[in-house]
Amino acid sequence: MTARLLNRRQLLATGAVVLVGNTLARARNGTVHVTIETLAFLPAEIEVKAGETIEWTNKDRFAHTATVEGGWEVLIPPGKVATRIATATDTVEYYCRFHPNMKGRIKVSA
Repeated sequence: MTARLLNRRQLLATGAVVLVGNTLARARNGTVHVTIETLAFLPAEIEVKAGETIEWTNKDRFAHTATVEGGWEVLIPPGKVATRIATATDTVEYYCRFHPNMKGRIKVSA
């Protein structure tokens, strides 16, 4: 049990992302991570603060986008990472332009 507790403390001390249930823990540097895997944004819904970075990691073998209709778009190539800095107006629903069934939601707080 001591080794398990020590590893958990070490993990938390590094600022690593930790999942608790379906809740995404924020990395110490203010980056919120979204993984793209098997045609899904994981987690599908995130909450960030204005000025924080959203980072999408594409683990699929093909490109995806994070697209807001009439707004912005981020291209995420296969096996790569792409980012966007959240702004106060970014409380949005987004999708992948190449795979419209992939959907996500970003909620931005002040």
